[in-house]
Amino acid sequence: MNSKEIRKSFLNYFEKNGHKIMKSFPLIPSDPQLLFTVAGMVPFKPIFWGKVEPTYTRIATCQKCIRTNDIENVGRTARHQTFFEMLGNFSFGDYFKEGAIKFAWEFLTEVLKLSPEKLWVSVYFDDDEAYDIWKNIIGFPEEKIVRMGKEDNWWGPVGPSGPCGPCSEIYYDTGRVDLCPNPDKCTPEDDCGRYVEIWNLVFTEYYQDENGNLSPLPRKNIDTGAGLERVTAAVQGFYDNFETDLFTPIINKIEEIFNVKFRENNKTDVSIKVIADHSRAVAFLVSEGILPSNEGRGYVLRRILRRALRHGALLGKKGPFMNEVIDVVLKNYGDIYPEISEKSEFIKNIVKAEEKRFLETLDKGMEKLIDYIKSSGDNIIDGEFAFELYDTYGFPLDITKEVAEEYKFTVDEKRFNEFMELQRKRAREAAGEKEYAKMNPAFKYIGDELKTTIFTGYTKNKDESEILYIVKEDKILDSAKENEKVILITKNTPFYAEKGGQIGDIGIIENDKFKFKVENTKIINNEVIGHFGKIIKGRVNTGDKVKLIIDNDRRKAIKRNHTATHLLHKALREILGEHVKQAGSLVTDEKLRFDFTHYEGITKDKIEKIEKLVNEKILDNIKVITEVKTLEEAKNENAMALFEEKYGNEVRVVKVGDFSAELCGGTHVSYTGEIGLFKIISENAVSAGVRRIEAITGIKSLEYLNRLENEISNISKTLEVTEENIIPKINFMSEKIKELEKEIKKLQEKMTSRLIDLSEVKEFDNVKVFVKVFENVDQNVLRNITDIVENKLKSGLIILFNKNDKKVNFIVKVTKDLVGQYHAGNIAKKIAKELGGGGGGRPDFAQAGGKDSSKISKVINQLQTIIRG
Repeated sequence: MNSKEIRKSFLNYFEKNGHKIMKSFPLIPSDPQLLFTVAGMVPFKPIFWGKVEPTYTRIATCQKCIRTNDIENVGRTARHQTFFEMLGNFSFGDYFKEGAIKFAWEFLTEVLKLSPEKLWVSVYFDDDEAYDIWKNIIGFPEEKIVRMGKEDNWWGPVGPSGPCGPCSEIYYDTGRVDLCPNPDKCTPEDDCGRYVEIWNLVFTEYYQDENGNLSPLPRKNIDTGAGLERVTAAVQGFYDNFETDLFTPIINKIEEIFNVKFRENNKTDVSIKVIADHSRAVAFLVSEGILPSNEGRGYVLRRILRRALRHGALLGKKGPFMNEVIDVVLKNYGDIYPEISEKSEFIKNIVKAEEKRFLETLDKGMEKLIDYIKSSGDNIIDGEFAFELYDTYGFPLDITKEVAEEYKFTVDEKRFNEFMELQRKRAREAAGEKEYAKMNPAFKYIGDELKTTIFTGYTKNKDESEILYIVKEDKILDSAKENEKVILITKNTPFYAEKGGQIGDIGIIENDKFKFKVENTKIINNEVIGHFGKIIKGRVNTGDKVKLIIDNDRRKAIKRNHTATHLLHKALREILGEHVKQAGSLVTDEKLRFDFTHYEGITKDKIEKIEKLVNEKILDNIKVITEVKTLEEAKNENAMALFEEKYGNEVRVVKVGDFSAELCGGTHVSYTGEIGLFKIISENAVSAGVRRIEAITGIKSLEYLNRLENEISNISKTLEVTEENIIPKINFMSEKIKELEKEIKKLQEKMTSRLIDLSEVKEFDNVKVFVKVFENVDQNVLRNITDIVENKLKSGLIILFNKNDKKVNFIVKVTKDLVGQYHAGNIAKKIAKELGGGGGGRPDFAQAGGKDSSKISKVINQLQTIIRG
């Protein structure tokens, strides 16, 4: 069977056995503890925790997963992958141990036709129930059931607390007796590599608190996972996952690009496997809108992509190649995961841009390494420097070692590995689980007790309610007096709490005894809304009946900007392409800010088209309709959903006619005509592949246009021309300034050239050194002067200082005949350090700066020591 048949047969088998088949969930989970979906159970964590009631009690999926904890092992082993697919069947209070074990056994032996003689199982050491099911109901040989401890056969919790339980694992005997020190007595417990775990049955029946105490869950659940790559290897008779048909088309392409052969050389095999695995991860991550960056998910993507590119360099490729490999990934997986086909051009554009950027840094890394070797006093490359090349320039240690060998150098690998281990620790922390932020105990108590606040602000600007809780810092109070800053929690409220990019409402809560100024509104825990602010009159008590009044003018401005954000999102997708996806937003009463995935700056022409389309929809005065639907219904209607957002079973769909439909909990106008003029005021890059638009609506647009009109009028008066002639006058003045600047430079060069007197040349160790201090000279002029001095000096060192207020910049020049004996960059670094600054450069030329020009004389007196050093 090929991998597609295995994947399909798994889902078909469990569908026939009463399971709801669900599509793979995104790689970006709604779980705040995780950066990525690392297992098939992740999307169902709220059900396992008991926070959400399951719609279906039996579910099966083939889930896309990303794990990067052991990224350095990818390529070096048979089964480490960053991207993989997890086959899983789940039971929520339905079948338990016996059912899960029977399903797994039947599928493996009767559907996939794996030989029972090749299979072993393990159970948790005191799980007699699972042991008896395998032995007495399945009829599995007792001598092939291995009892293991908590490290091997206990799952969870994910995070400091949560559901957990014993597990039973199914192993496949690969027959690799060469890996066993004692083949006749070898079992999966020996962990020699001969036995491969292909199925994990997790029996989640306990809840573990933060102190490690276990209590039974009210509902027992089943979570199973079978890695498609491992199962496919077992079915197809391979020890190494990379020999299966999941990888062979990709590897064939790599062989063609690099003119290498898989399985001919261990060293090149590592690089082939890295590129094959990482190309899959890159394609799927980018398809979900994750873009290369220096933090979070973007950092993980950048690291994976650059690691693949580094291994391309090791295979001898100097130019781009990843898109050729990714084309094969898109072809192989496009029918299974349509999202990567739909985003194919976007994926390739992002990869192309990042690949170009990396290849440039690789060249810089090579230049830096050669400079280091030439200026080194011994034949050892410091491990910290080697790591700097790796971490900053993406320069692999293998290449550093190869270059070092050419120059008869060695690398301090021990020190390099120390720095590498520190980075791995940071990466594991970034890629793995993160503890929830410690919660205010008062918020935790109120959230657990109250669960939710009834929000009435979709239809009301004012409401009446009762004070349920008063919180000051982390204490719950019975009352609070004038001038105290507290948080008020009511049974219901028209105040919108900051969420989904929309800022919280402000306003007043009052009765005839007190007045409270609401300065912000936030969710404090679960769905409980807190009103943050200050008592400006009287005393408030729990149980008080109150009126809640929002600042309605501010709310109207927020609504205009929020609905305009939806129109902008749709307009961007129509003008720029379907790859555009929201990457963040901020909606205030002042403006809207919208971050989105796009790989290049937007031209003025397209900005105008986007503005025009949005304003056309505003002028059409389209009715904005809000509907409450199930999440499944909303997605079936192609309503835009953000994977970063959490959605319950019921969602609000905000529709602007047939133009836009998005899942959104925010507040909106009733008709688009209420928005007024929509005006984009800025468009720029936030990070690689992410752009940001800021825009204004309503009265703010009018204020903006009035301000522009006043500025144009003032410019016209200052230039003493009509408004029509402002641009020609500015162009004329600009040309005139350029001419005058050229004249100034020429005069500066003439004046400073006259100050050059070679009789001032000093001599250190039979080497001529020319030193001169200038004031307020253009830096280009200073560079020209070094050339003039070099022509006159012929051989020596030239150091020119240029004072500018209290600061100083300077140039160090080493004539060609002395390069090798002296290094301009190193001299510049030492001088800059004395002057309170930094900088450096090439062996023959360097420029740097300092913050303290008063120390120039001291530096000149120490030059002999600095140069000798």
